[in-house]
Amino acid sequence: MQTKLMMVLSAAVLAALGIAFTFLPEELALYLGTESNPLEVVVLQLLGALYLGFAMLNWMAKGSRIGGIYNRPICLANFAHFFIGAMAMLKFLFRYPEQPFAVWALCAVYAGLAAWYGLTLFRHPLPAQQAS
Repeated sequence: MQTKLMMVLSAAVLAALGIAFTFLPEELALYLGTESNPLEVVVLQLLGALYLGFAMLNWMAKGSRIGGIYNRPICLANFAHFFIGAMAMLKFLFRYPEQPFAVWALCAVYAGLAAWYGLTLFRHPLPAQQAS
């Protein structure tokens, strides 16, 4: 399984979100349809810091063996993040389907990465003939 691609892709997605929430919190709050108050701006910046930290973790682990018992905490944390995020967005989008395309696209990216990390979590990282 190609885990390096998965780690690079997830790092890129998380870094883009992290940079956006860190440096454009007021603009994103307006785009999302809320008034930006100081507390909301700080919370969005903290969210950006979390995304950037997770992106750095994934980027630094991209060359490592991932799957099965290898780097299980990293894989499990990514799976939990993307799965819970996808479920929360799906619930929101089914309740309020008139959201912008960007929210739907982000939900699809989250669902895809959740599935990929879920498969990686329970599979041995080496092909069957090399694993024995």
